[in-house]
Amino acid sequence: SDHMENICGYLMKYTNLVTGWQYRYFVLNNDAGLLEYFVNEQSRHLKPRGTLQLAGAVISPSDEDSHTFTVNAASGEQYKLRATDAKERQHWVSRLQICTQHHTEAIGKNNPPLKSRSFSLASQGSANSPGVQRRPSQNAVSFFNVGHHRLPTGKRVPIMQPDHLVDVREMMSQAEGQQRDLIRSIECLPASGHLTSLDQDLLMLKATSMATMNCLNDCFHILQLQHASQQKGSLPAGTTISWLEPKISLANHFKNGAAQNFPAEINKPASVREEQSIAEPCQLTREPEEINPDEELEDVCDDKEDDLGAVEEQRSVILHLLSQLKLGMDLTRVVLPTFILEKRSLLEMYADFMSHPDLFLAITSGSSPEERMIRFVEYYLTSFHEGRKGAIAKKPYNPIIGETFHCSWRMPTSSLATDAGTNSSAHCPSEQTTPPKDPEGQAEPDYYTVKFVAEQVSHHPPVSGFYAECVERNMCVNAHVWTKSKFLGMSIGVTMVGEGVLHLLEHGEEYTFSLPCAYARSILTVPWVELGGKVNINCAKTGYSASINFHTKPFYGGKLHRVTGEVKQNMMNTVVCRVQGEWNSVLEFTYSNGETKYVDLTKLSVTRKRVRPLEKQGPFESRRLWQHVTESLRDGDIDKATEHKRALEERQRNEERLRAETETPWCTKYFLKDGDGWVYHKPLWKTFSAAQTQQTDSN
Repeated sequence: SDHMENICGYLMKYTNLVTGWQYRYFVLNNDAGLLEYFVNEQSRHLKPRGTLQLAGAVISPSDEDSHTFTVNAASGEQYKLRATDAKERQHWVSRLQICTQHHTEAIGKNNPPLKSRSFSLASQGSANSPGVQRRPSQNAVSFFNVGHHRLPTGKRVPIMQPDHLVDVREMMSQAEGQQRDLIRSIECLPASGHLTSLDQDLLMLKATSMATMNCLNDCFHILQLQHASQQKGSLPAGTTISWLEPKISLANHFKNGAAQNFPAEINKPASVREEQSIAEPCQLTREPEEINPDEELEDVCDDKEDDLGAVEEQRSVILHLLSQLKLGMDLTRVVLPTFILEKRSLLEMYADFMSHPDLFLAITSGSSPEERMIRFVEYYLTSFHEGRKGAIAKKPYNPIIGETFHCSWRMPTSSLATDAGTNSSAHCPSEQTTPPKDPEGQAEPDYYTVKFVAEQVSHHPPVSGFYAECVERNMCVNAHVWTKSKFLGMSIGVTMVGEGVLHLLEHGEEYTFSLPCAYARSILTVPWVELGGKVNINCAKTGYSASINFHTKPFYGGKLHRVTGEVKQNMMNTVVCRVQGEWNSVLEFTYSNGETKYVDLTKLSVTRKRVRPLEKQGPFESRRLWQHVTESLRDGDIDKATEHKRALEERQRNEERLRAETETPWCTKYFLKDGDGWVYHKPLWKTFSAAQTQQTDSN
C-alpha cells in the first residue's frame, strides 16, 4: 500500500500506422484501478480520451527497446506506450503492476473459491537436481496431473480464482525451468560422436518443447483475461481475446541479425567476386530508365515450387533455427536458410499478381460506378492464386535496396471486345472495340500493353513500391508495401502494411485498397500458405466500397482459404454484391438482381509476362541480380546458392554502413516519397491531366 500512489505524466502512445506515435497525458488512478489518458495536461479536467480497467490486465515491457511497454486489458484492448528512457519506463511499469495486482486480488476476495478442479505436480524435484534427468517421453506424459471432478448436472461451473491461477503459474515456472535445463543439456552435447547437439530427434524435442511452453503461456494469459472479464460480467459484443506475446522469459539464444554458420568461403567463384564488387548503387546512374516493351520477350521461366526434397533434407537446419527463435520475434533481420527460398524476388511476386490483365483492363469498361467496383473486386480476388507459385510455402528473395523489376503484358484488343467482366448484359453498347488511331491516321497495334515497374525503396524497414499502367485504357495502379514478418511458433506471419490506389482516369475515380496478411503454416512438416485479415476497397467519388474477409482456418473444423465479402453503396447503405468461396479455388458472386456467377480460378487463363533477356537487364534488375542464386537452386546446389546469397547481403550491409558513415541519403530511381507512402515519378494521371489541360486551352 506504501507504493499505491497516483502518478501522471506524458507518454507516447501508438495510435495507428498512419498517425504513428503521439504524446498523451496519462493518469494512473489507483483508487479506481484505472489508467486514463488526455490530449494534454490542460485538458485533464475534461472527459478522458481513453480509459483502461487494470483489474486482470497484463503489463509487459517490450523487447523492442528499453523505452516501450504495453498494457493489455482484460477486455482485449491494448495500449502500446513509450517512455522517455528506461528509468521512466520501469517507474510506470512497476506502479501499473502493483495497481493491477491489488485490484485483481480484490476481485478474488469477493468471490467463493473454486472446488471443482484441483492441480497437483507429479514431480516435486528441483529442476536442477540430477534426479530430474529422465527420458523426455516420460516427462511429457507425467509432468502434470490434472484431476477433474464431475459436477452435478445443471449446476454452474464456478469461476477460477486468482489463487488457483497462482498455483498454475508456479507449475509453469517449474516447467519453464525444466525446459531451460533441457535446452542447455542438448546444447552442451559434443558436435560429433554417437549423440550430438544436432541430432534430428533432439532438435525436434528442442523446438517443440519451446513451442509448447509458448502455447501454454498464451493459454494462461487468456485464462487470466477471461477470469477478470467474468468477474465484471460477460465480454462486450464483438470482443475477441487474441494470442499475446509470451510473458514467460524463455531462453533467448538467437539475436536478430545474427549470422548463420556457413562453410568458410574458399576459392570464391568469379560470379561471387562480381557480386561483391558491384559499385555502390548511388554511384551508378540513378536516372529513371525508359524500358522499351518491344525489347521484352514472352517469359519462358516456369519455376514451380512443388519440390519437397530440399526441405526434407534440411529438416535439421529448420529445427535448429526454430529452436532459437522467440515467439513474436521480428524476422526482418533474421538470416533464413537458402533452401526455403523461391526462385524469384519479392518484386517479381508482386508482378505475378497481375497475371490476369484481361480482368484488370476490363474494370474501366464498366458502364456504371457499381459495375466498376464489382469488377475491381473480382480482379482483386483472382490475383492471389497466381501470385503464389505452387502449394508449398516458400519465401521469395528479400529485395536488395535499389533493386528493380520490369515487365509488361500484351492483351489483344479483341479479347476485351467480348469482355471478361462481371455482367455482360450490363455493358455499355458504345464501348470501344477497335484499336485507336494516332493523329496521323495510322492504326495502332491490335493489343493493349500493361507496363509494370517495381523498386525496393527502403531496406530498414523493407518497403517496396510498384506501379502498373495501360496508356490505351487510361488506367494505372500505384502501391507501396512494407512487409513485417514475425515468428508465431509453428508458423510465420507476414503483415503487408501499405496502400494501393487504382486510377480510372476516364471516369476520374480512385480506388484505395490494402493487402491481407499471409501465414506460412506447418513449417515443421509440409509448409503451406494461408491468407488472413480484413481488407477494404473504397472509392470516395462514387461512394461505393467493398469489405473483404480472408478467413484463417479455425483450430477445429472449418474450410481452408475461405473468403467472404460484400460491395456496398455507402450513401444508401445497400449491399449490391456478395462474394464467398476460396481465394485459390472457386468464387461465387451474387448480385442485387438475384443473378449468381461462379469463377473457377484454376481454369482462368494466365497471360505470361514479357521480360527483357538477362543480357539487356541492368545490374540491379531482379533476375540479373539474383541469377547465380537462382541457377544454383535450380541445380540443387544449396551451398553454392547460399554463398551467392550471402555475397549480395554482405555487399548491401557494407553499402549501408558506408552511407551511414558519410551521411549520404539513399537515392531512389523510380519512386518518390509522398507523406507516408511512395509514388511513381511519372504516373499516368499527371500526363493525362496535362493532356486534358492542353486540349482545353486549344479549344
